[in-house]
Amino acid sequence: MSVSVKQLSGKIPLALVTIRPARLFDISEIMRIERESFREAYPRGLFLVFLENNPETFLVAEYNGKVIGYVMAYLRPDLEGHIMSIAVDERYRGNGIGSALLTEAINRLIARGARYIGLEVRVSNEKAIKLYERFGFRKVKRIIGYYSDGEDAYYMLLPAEEWRGS
Repeated sequence: MSVSVKQLSGKIPLALVTIRPARLFDISEIMRIERESFREAYPRGLFLVFLENNPETFLVAEYNGKVIGYVMAYLRPDLEGHIMSIAVDERYRGNGIGSALLTEAINRLIARGARYIGLEVRVSNEKAIKLYERFGFRKVKRIIGYYSDGEDAYYMLLPAEEWRGS
């Protein structure tokens, strides 16, 4: 009898997931998740530079010693906290891991002085848009042809004073 990897993963208790800063040895798993999650994957070099420059806000979700999700966030000079990328291994989606990563990234950005948090999202990514809206993000503008395949993006914004998280 064959059992798929997705079936083996199933529901996991969020209490057993650790959110921590990414480390150099996590990059290969982060890259795997990135490639599986997005049509346009960022290059490895970008992850390495990002890790060096943003160690407090480049976070991973770890379960049973394995990286199963990540978020890359940074604070711009204008005090915009920016979510550059967030993804969870498809086998572990639906367990609240993306929400936990996003919560921790927002908390860390606000603690570092972010006045608002911004991000771009594909207009077709309804699941992500709904997640961001639950967090209080609002669509501010549509960016025509943002992605290399020509798809538009929404720029979404969350003012720090409106953050309802922990």
